[in-house]
Amino acid sequence: MLAIAFLQQFHFEVCHSDSVHILATTAKPVGAVETNASSASLIRKIVVVAAVVTGLMCTVTASMAGDQCGGASWYGPGFHGKKTASGERYNQNAMTAAHKTLPFGTIVKVTDQTTGKSVKVTINDRGPFHKGRIIDLSRAAADRLGTYDDGVGKVCVAKS
Repeated sequence: MLAIAFLQQFHFEVCHSDSVHILATTAKPVGAVETNASSASLIRKIVVVAAVVTGLMCTVTASMAGDQCGGASWYGPGFHGKKTASGERYNQNAMTAAHKTLPFGTIVKVTDQTTGKSVKVTINDRGPFHKGRIIDLSRAAADRLGTYDDGVGKVCVAKS
């Protein structure tokens, strides 16, 4: 119970990085004064250990988080027929997409922020690997969404 009371003094944030889910904290008790870097590091370690001990360590996957908005691109001819990260063959004519963290097989709705058009795609690959982009669409999905000609677009992705 003492550990739970200790943990309740802190502000927690759940985040993810490169598919490895971690618990991060500001390591700053409510009403506390600023701390130096070494004491903040020590507090952060204590909070994480206390969270693990009390079973409060948790993760949130991107599929549980709210909509993600950002850049979308598409990939096609150079990858057609090659194996995706899920092990299946990439088909540029299928309604599929690559996402950094969503589980394979997840169906998402991708909506173009400019036109309002949307498509449903199945996540079967990993990517994109370009800063600012949140999803790589198959050629067919980009064509149907209307981002094919421009190559990129601004979209929001929501679990369907």
